Parts: sequence; C-alpha cells; structure tokens
Amino acid sequence: MKLKETIMLTVAALAFLLITGIAKSDEKTITPKEFVTAVSEVPGKVGNHFKNEVSKTKEYQTKVWADQKVKNAEMWSKLKSLFTGKNDS
Repeated sequence: MKLKETIMLTVAALAFLLITGIAKSDEKTITPKEFVTAVSEVPGKVGNHFKNEVSKTKEYQTKVWADQKVKNAEMWSKLKSLFTGKNDS
C-alpha cells in the first residue's frame, strides 16, 4: 500500500472506533415497565402519524388541484383562441 492509502485507512479506522466508542458509552438499561409503556404507546403514535399525514396530503392536494384548475382554464382559453382565431382576453 502506498503511504496515502495507509493514512486514509488509519484515519477511517480511527473515526470508526471513535464513533462506536461514543455510542457504547451512553448505554441505558430499559426496565420492563418502561418497555411495556413504550410498546403500549405505539398504536396511538402510529394512528396519530397517519392522521397527520392524511391531513397534510389533503391540504396539499386541495392547493395543487386548485392551482391546476386555474392553469387548465388558462390553457383551454389559449387553445380555444388559437383554433377559433378569437381572443377572449
């Protein structure tokens, strides 16, 4: 291996060791009661997430469809004037 490759490998290995060392230093034990509480909260959290996503999607679609309705009206007006030779504006 060349010197540059060796240095890069050493730096990468050092970074990996530092990152995994930090992750291991913050280990926390979870009690059975905390585990049961966390598991029992999951259905509510998932339901709330889906409700929020549906709400955001409906708001977005309403806005986009309204914008597209205006754009389509403009496009049809331009096409109509193109084919009829009349200018409606």
